[in-house]
Amino acid sequence: MVKGKLILICQSGGEFVSDADGNLSYNRGEANAVNINQDTPYDDLKIKLAEMCNLELKTVSIKYFLPRNRKTLINLRSEKDFKRMVEFHANSVTAEIFVSGKEGFDRDALNTYTDRTIGLKLAENVNHHGTPDSGGLSTTPSKATPLRTVRTAAASPIAIQSDCLVDVHISCQEPDSPSQATTSSSPSSGHVAEDDSDYTPRSRAQSPISFDYDATPADTVKKRRRTASWKIGANGPTIVVTDNDSKEKISRKKKSRSSTGVMVRIDTVEDEDSVHLPDNFDSSSPIALRDEDLPEKLVATWKEGITGVGQDFKSVKEFRAVLQKYAVAHRFVYKLKKNDASRVSGRCVVEGCSWKIHASRLPTDQTFRIRKFNDLHTCGGESWKSAHRTRNWLVSIIKERLRDSPNEKPREIAKSILRDFGIKLRYSQVWRGMEDAKEQLQGSYSKSYNRLPWFCEKVVNTNPGTVVKLMVDDEKRLQRFFFSLHASVYGFKHGCRPLIFLEATSLRSKYKETLMTATAVDGDDGFFPVAFAVIDIENGDSWRWFLEQLKSALSTSQSITFISDREKNLKNSVLEVFENASHGYSIFHLLESFKRNMKGPFHGDGRAVLPEIFLAAAHAVRLGGFRNSTEQIKQICSHAYDWLIQIEPEGWTSLSFKGQHYNYITENVAEPYSKLIEDSRGSTIMQKIEALICMLGDLIDHRKLESSNWSTKLTPSKERKIQKEAVKAHGLKVLISSDVLFEVHDEMTHVVNIENPECTCLEWKQSGLPCCHAVAVFNYIGKCVYDYCSSYFMVENYRSTYSASINPTPGIGTPVEDVESDTADVLPPCPPESAIEEKPVETKTVDPNKRTVMCSRCKEPGHNKASCKATL
Repeated sequence: MVKGKLILICQSGGEFVSDADGNLSYNRGEANAVNINQDTPYDDLKIKLAEMCNLELKTVSIKYFLPRNRKTLINLRSEKDFKRMVEFHANSVTAEIFVSGKEGFDRDALNTYTDRTIGLKLAENVNHHGTPDSGGLSTTPSKATPLRTVRTAAASPIAIQSDCLVDVHISCQEPDSPSQATTSSSPSSGHVAEDDSDYTPRSRAQSPISFDYDATPADTVKKRRRTASWKIGANGPTIVVTDNDSKEKISRKKKSRSSTGVMVRIDTVEDEDSVHLPDNFDSSSPIALRDEDLPEKLVATWKEGITGVGQDFKSVKEFRAVLQKYAVAHRFVYKLKKNDASRVSGRCVVEGCSWKIHASRLPTDQTFRIRKFNDLHTCGGESWKSAHRTRNWLVSIIKERLRDSPNEKPREIAKSILRDFGIKLRYSQVWRGMEDAKEQLQGSYSKSYNRLPWFCEKVVNTNPGTVVKLMVDDEKRLQRFFFSLHASVYGFKHGCRPLIFLEATSLRSKYKETLMTATAVDGDDGFFPVAFAVIDIENGDSWRWFLEQLKSALSTSQSITFISDREKNLKNSVLEVFENASHGYSIFHLLESFKRNMKGPFHGDGRAVLPEIFLAAAHAVRLGGFRNSTEQIKQICSHAYDWLIQIEPEGWTSLSFKGQHYNYITENVAEPYSKLIEDSRGSTIMQKIEALICMLGDLIDHRKLESSNWSTKLTPSKERKIQKEAVKAHGLKVLISSDVLFEVHDEMTHVVNIENPECTCLEWKQSGLPCCHAVAVFNYIGKCVYDYCSSYFMVENYRSTYSASINPTPGIGTPVEDVESDTADVLPPCPPESAIEEKPVETKTVDPNKRTVMCSRCKEPGHNKASCKATL
């Protein structure tokens, strides 16, 4: 997600009209612009849209189009959907959303819905003309923007920009006069609310305490973390800015900063009640500080959860939740003797303690009422020493933490719970709580496998031409799952070079699944995903099955060059499944293995130049150049040379390889997949598949848009290469031998055959682009150089690669519980213990940067003179 702002063009009051091609357009209505950023919560956006469009909050519906797709509307229903929309528009300045609902905004209903300030900045209204005018989307306030005043009692006014939605509810004394009464107007109108809060310690003590019984314990803490870190003094709170060099450090900086990074805290300052802001404070960042957000106030609220006999609750579930918080606030532990839908009885865990409670359901309705209650403890607080928090309470706390920070570590969560609630938890407790919280947030990982048959049917319907294959064993456990989208197959067959890299990456789950990938290379040397497979065990059989499915999906007789890690031993499987195929070893994996096998002693230039010489040997086009490179490696390190000569040259060198030229690609093809899986670690199998599809869709959309602006005949990387060759061709002497044969005199004489086409320098045949000698010939005879370039490098072919789009699959991200069936058609793979025998034996590798000890007495490595036992 981008760190900058995204301008949402919010359209409402109109209707959608479809044209002949199925593209939707939005007619009539009005449009407003709202600025959001990566920290904007979905609930805040929904509230702001309801107010701005005068819609009933509960009926608000938000939809949007994917970039460059005007046929399918996507719904925004949750925080996850909202974040995904922002990611889709990461490279955009604006994004259109369409808002509908029942007319009538109820501010009183809003106050019961939320009590936090909306962290949105409303931009100027814009007229709806299809594409909004950029002139009405200014993200910075105008110099003529009027200022508004926000007051606290007995404090000097603060000048704040009117388009900054700031709401400070802090006061240290009562209003002096009725003239300080609150006046307000709609924030969306650009007017200002002047607010003198009537909060005082006395008035608060007189008013009854009210709170939401259904709220999770972390709901209020979550709000506090979004805005500030503080402490309360005896004279009341005062806002000040915390300097980076302040002696009192603020914990959890990531959760306690404003959108501008300015840290704010409430501190005790005698004789000062005013609000102080720094000179460089960015008024566009929201500040929301409320008394009930403080940890002390939160715990105090929990203390009042149980008041005595006769107190009613909506349900037994609500009673249990309030009782849990009550025990946490009063620092004691209880156990339930009776616990069912109609009655709950509990007592303190310390034997002999008098505290006990009993509640039951009223026979007339569903109300749950406290019948008996003795709140006196005779245990002296001993139960807290053996405190064991209920699992539901802990999961509710952790779930809110993971909602904001999905990758937060257990130790960090344990520290925050200790700081916020005074409860010390073991690592294992937090870990188990995180597992349950992730399941509630993302759905069950094991149950998500049961959606694979549904996905196979849906993805074929939404993307005709897609190939899927699902295999399970006798126990219905997943063995292999293959899918290749139509857009990938079409792009490979109509534009990509016949070159496929085979890689495998762990899916990072407790079931130890492996993701197999087949990745092609486009005309600009960019990686293009072709097919994926999820398998239980990576071995020779599973790779052969993957190749068979890939062949079925591609259904082509074209000769393809396959590249894989040499250690996987896939050469025989590739050549058996694909006729007329070629197989080579990945230069990236060869180079990494070469570095691991560089063992001393080293001579001459030493270790640093060995990788460079290795690549020179791979790229050598003549036998003499290859031998010179390998001899240099031998002179520097004999161990590296011994490892190198074991590899057959026809599998990795330009000199001997017969397939498509590939060995100049030294990047890790699996890296994008590994990063994607790491980012979605903990997600269900369906969410990971969805992430792969989204990655491919974004890649296609981005490169399609990028290539639409190209004006050259060759792709950019190949155009640069041919221009370099054209520069080197200047000054070369050309002699005509025949209609198709030419002599070109450089430092040595080369023969160019424009019919075959080839040159005795061998570069033309290897790269697919004319060398400088061929370019000199074309300039001499008046031929166009582009007519002799490989068609794979043409912009036209590149655009064909990315011409097919991926249609979204509705419901792929739906939580498992919403679509769960009674029968399980697919279960997760077998536990990892069953795959231990299949794992390859790992050999101990030596760090190439570690210095090798040499004996000065016998000249052998591995020991020194003092420990030498050789007889000379």
